[in-house]
Amino acid sequence: MSAPRRRISRKTLPHSLLATAVVVVTAACTAAGAQAPKVLAPTGALATSVPSGTTLVVADQSESLQSVFAASGEAQRLTTKVQYANFTGGPAILEAFRAGAAQLATVGDTPPIQAQAAAAGVVIVAALQRNPNSTRLAVAPGAGVSTLKDLRGKRLAYAEGTAQQAIVLRALKKAGLTPQDVKLTPLQLADFPDAVRTGQVDVAPLTEPNLTRLLQKTPGSSVLPVSETAGTGTGLSYLYASTKALADPARAAAIREYVQHWVKAQQWVNTHREQWVQRYYVAGQGISAADGRRILSSYGRSTFPRLDDALVARQQRTIDLLHEVGQLPRRLPATEELDQRFDAVVAEVAS
Repeated sequence: MSAPRRRISRKTLPHSLLATAVVVVTAACTAAGAQAPKVLAPTGALATSVPSGTTLVVADQSESLQSVFAASGEAQRLTTKVQYANFTGGPAILEAFRAGAAQLATVGDTPPIQAQAAAAGVVIVAALQRNPNSTRLAVAPGAGVSTLKDLRGKRLAYAEGTAQQAIVLRALKKAGLTPQDVKLTPLQLADFPDAVRTGQVDVAPLTEPNLTRLLQKTPGSSVLPVSETAGTGTGLSYLYASTKALADPARAAAIREYVQHWVKAQQWVNTHREQWVQRYYVAGQGISAADGRRILSSYGRSTFPRLDDALVARQQRTIDLLHEVGQLPRRLPATEELDQRFDAVVAEVAS
């Protein structure tokens, strides 16, 4: 077995680069009349041979990527030297890309849009589909919210640049409301559970196990039924890469290799669910096996959408949603967010 991959803490980045990416993105997106220049993916055939000594820094969240590569055995099959840097949320990962501190990451469906708006030079190279209803709208005790229309005038937890941002906006649109009809409360994702538990907000989008913990430990808390919130989430997450790295043939080949083994690692989770619960959730994250099973069950089985016109259309709908409420300065073309050269790479492994 090869030596463990060295992990990089976010603290290794220069302090001058640790201003939040939300500020960077907002500045790029809202300057009067400003339009960020296009940063398109390189073209041409992808190199298939990874030169010796090629390295990649992969931005991770909760050590999930490095854990699934290790548990599935795919880490030992990589010829690329991979280092992992742990971050929390899409904005922090975008910051790492802009600082040149990472070349690859997984995020939800909204961060690639913010990256495109900020001309950060990042494109999608693979997609993962899970249960679109895995994120639910949790309701604080006494908030008086049982339908989406009840959101009018309520305080909603809101994190710009995250998939949860789009979930809140879709919920409002489905209810026939606008952001002006509610009180959007800016918070970090990690603060959502406590905010709804303590009544700092009335509603927050939560995933498992935070949702079940809230319902079990906070009398009077509730969750909107799926019949109300269906269609507010997409269940999409993306593996996206730096265009600067893709312009380097050696690193492009390394990213191609990583994508192949990423698909295989996720397929391993589909067929080794209890093993993954014990390795990652119990041993790695220190949560109970019951909570780990609940999280995995909420996600469902992972599939791998093609990087085709159908996926472009899905991503365009999210772009248009953000544009409609003034979160983007112009209507961005979703086609510029995908490096469709990787469609065949994913399809070959996922078939």
